[in-house]
Amino acid sequence: MGRVTRYTRSGDLHIAYMVAGKAEDDLVYVPTWIGQIEVLTEEPSIAEFLHRVCRFARVISFDRRGAGLSDPWRGVPTLEEQMDDVLAVMDAAGSERATLFGSLEGGPLAMLFAATHPDRVSGLILYATFARTRWAPDYDWPPSDEARRARIEAGMDQWGRGAIPIGLAPSRASDPAFVEWAGRMERYSAPPGVIRQIMEAIGQTDVRSMLSTINVPTLVMHRSRDSFLMVEHGRYLGEHIPGARYVELEGSDSLYSVGDSEAIIGEIEEFVTGTRHEPEPDRVLATVLFTDIVRSTERAAELGDRAWREVLERHDRLVRKALTRHRGRVVKSTGDGVLATFDGPARAIRAATPIGEGAQGLGIQIRAGLHTGECEIMGDDVGGLAVHIGARVMSTATAGEVLVSSTVKDLVVGSGIEFEERGAHELRGVPGEWRLFAARP
Repeated sequence: MGRVTRYTRSGDLHIAYMVAGKAEDDLVYVPTWIGQIEVLTEEPSIAEFLHRVCRFARVISFDRRGAGLSDPWRGVPTLEEQMDDVLAVMDAAGSERATLFGSLEGGPLAMLFAATHPDRVSGLILYATFARTRWAPDYDWPPSDEARRARIEAGMDQWGRGAIPIGLAPSRASDPAFVEWAGRMERYSAPPGVIRQIMEAIGQTDVRSMLSTINVPTLVMHRSRDSFLMVEHGRYLGEHIPGARYVELEGSDSLYSVGDSEAIIGEIEEFVTGTRHEPEPDRVLATVLFTDIVRSTERAAELGDRAWREVLERHDRLVRKALTRHRGRVVKSTGDGVLATFDGPARAIRAATPIGEGAQGLGIQIRAGLHTGECEIMGDDVGGLAVHIGARVMSTATAGEVLVSSTVKDLVVGSGIEFEERGAHELRGVPGEWRLFAARP
C-alpha cells in the first residue's frame, strides 16, 4: 500500500504499516487477517483501487497482529488489544483524525474503535462486513455452527492455494494470474494453524450490542448478491447503526477492487470529501498482446479432461514466466489464451516468441497478435480501439505465428527483430486495410 513498510510498537508487539498518498484527508484501512501489505498490491485491481483512492485521501494500512509482517500473537488477541494497534499506527503515521474503512473481519474492529474513540474518527465506512458470523435465534441468516466448522475445515485442507481470496472474487476464479496471487496471499498471511485460531476468534466476535453507541457518520455498503458474505449482514448494520447510510450495490464479489469498483470508490470519495468526481478513463500508450491455443477444443477432446487441465496449467506457467521476464502485465485470461500489455513493442514480441516455442513442447500450438496504440485503463481491465485491433490481428495469425501490425513493426526499427510481410488485411470491425507482418526475433 505504499513504497516502504514501516514498524511501530503496540505494547510489546511490532505492527507493520504503510502510508500512500499525500491528500489532506486520512483514510485508515482496517484489514482482514488474511493479508500481507506488500503482497496485497501485487494484484493489479487492488493497486489500481488504491491509486484512485489516493487521489482524494492519504491511505494508511497495516497488517493485523499475528498476520503478514506484524509480530505473531501472544495468546488470542481481544478487540480491545487490537484497538491499541490502530491507535499506534495512526500515531506513527501522524494522523490525528481519520475515516476508518473496514471490510470482512476488519469491520467489527473498525466499529468498536469508532464507538470508543470518536475523537479520532471523522467517519466510518463498512463494506462487506458483519456484526456477527454465527447463527443465533435472532440472527438467523449465517450458517449453523456445524456448517461453519465444515467450511473452516475445507479451507484448511486447501490453505495456500487461494481458496478464500478466490471465494471473495468468484468472477476472477478462471484468471490464472489472480489464482496464483490468491495462493501467495494466503501463504504470506499466516500458516494454517494460526489461520485456524483466527477463524475460531472470528466466530466468537459479536459487536451487535455496541452498534447503537456509534455516533460518527457511517456509510455501509454491501453487494446484493455477495456469494461469500450474505447481504443480510450489511442490511443489519445499516438498520442498527444510528444515522447510517446504507448503499446496496450490484454484483456478487466481496473483494472491493473486483466488479464495479468505481461505484465503491465514488461512494467513498463523496463520503470523505463531500463531492464525487466522475472517473475519466486513463489513457496510455501500450502494446497489446493476445495469444490463443490453436484447435484447443479438438486437443482437449483428444487428451481428455485431466490431461488437458495439466496442459493448460503448464501453458499458464509458461505464459507467466515469459511475461514476467519481459515486463508484461496480465490483464485477463481469455479461456485458451491471455490478454497482456507491455510498455514496449520489442519486449512484447520477445515475450510472445518463447510462449509459442514452449507450447510446442506441450503438444499445442499458439498464435499471437500484437498492436501498439492508445488504451483506456478501466480498473484492472483495458479497452479501446487498440485492444480490438490486437484481437483481430491475433485472429488472422496462423498456428505458431507472431503477427504484428505495421505500427508495431515501425516502432521496433533498430531492435534486430526481422519481419516477413503478410500483406494487407481487413480486420473485422476496424476501419481501413491493415498491413500485417510475421515477427522473427
